[in-house]
Amino acid sequence: MADYKKAGVDIQIGDRASKIAYSFARSTFASRKNMIGEPITDEGAFAGILDMGDFFIVQGDDGVGTKMEVAERIGKFDTLGFDLLAMVADDAVCLGAETISITNTLDTNIVDTEIIHDLMKGLAKACIEQKVVIPGGEIAEVGKSVNGNVWNATAVGVLEKEKTITGKNIKPGDKIIALREKGFRSNGFSLVRYILEKEFDVNVYNKPSPFGKSWGEMILKPSKIYSSALLKLLGRFGEERKFNVKGIAHITGGGIPGNFNRILKQTGFGAEFHDLFPASAMVLEIQRIGKVTDVEAYKTWNMGNGMMIVVDAGDAESVLEALPLEAKIVGSVIEEKKIIIDSKGADAQKLIFKL
Repeated sequence: MADYKKAGVDIQIGDRASKIAYSFARSTFASRKNMIGEPITDEGAFAGILDMGDFFIVQGDDGVGTKMEVAERIGKFDTLGFDLLAMVADDAVCLGAETISITNTLDTNIVDTEIIHDLMKGLAKACIEQKVVIPGGEIAEVGKSVNGNVWNATAVGVLEKEKTITGKNIKPGDKIIALREKGFRSNGFSLVRYILEKEFDVNVYNKPSPFGKSWGEMILKPSKIYSSALLKLLGRFGEERKFNVKGIAHITGGGIPGNFNRILKQTGFGAEFHDLFPASAMVLEIQRIGKVTDVEAYKTWNMGNGMMIVVDAGDAESVLEALPLEAKIVGSVIEEKKIIIDSKGADAQKLIFKL
């Protein structure tokens, strides 16, 4: 029975490490008190917020993680730019921000111009689609310090203060809308690779899957980028907000219970998910091969639900009509402080996560 810890990732230690890092980061906040760029404290937010006087700057970092290792195994790098932009832009939009720029850093053991070409070609294509610019970056040849390539990015977004999404007005009865995702995005890949390499071997990524493509091609499916679609609801900088979106959760590492709880933290409420999108056949097959429980799957992967938004019940149908991506009502906010999931994973059982 595979789980994230067996794959080499201990979520509890990771959470403790994040708290340590944030405590030191927060210790710097007072140094800019009453100055331009004074930080806004919002522990657990999907990105950092800086007060620029008339507006906020939103800044966050992430990377493509070990999805890069799959790309290296099959020599396919042209879709990873979509993953890189999705990880940072879709975090920023959780606060209501419009991402305007992304810088990237590639640490590599040896510079390969063909790899650089494909990585940046994909990133540029994704950025043009999302109206984001790339003002700079860094390629660092670091020899034996890394084995292959490590690709990370920082995104900068702008946000009018009155349009900040905090989650504080979420109440029981509000509807939860999910936007569909058919792949793993860039999260939980250590577990995906552990399962496939244990079941087959390290060369599994070039072998045919049951889905008409190689396993590598299947799991490299690029992340859906939700930012621009959500900005149609929220309004870009200078545009009016069309709907009262109360909360947005990007379903990345930590799955649905870990990430949706981040927007409930100010309310003390919970959520019940009665009609989630199902995970794709490819995701379910990997879950089956690894004998991954539904509890572990929903804590590690998005399981078909890449982004979630919270709106008043009366607005839900109108919001669905306005969204240009596949979306549906998947649940409601409840009084009880817990996450209830009617699973659509391999076990198809009711899951309850205490908050």
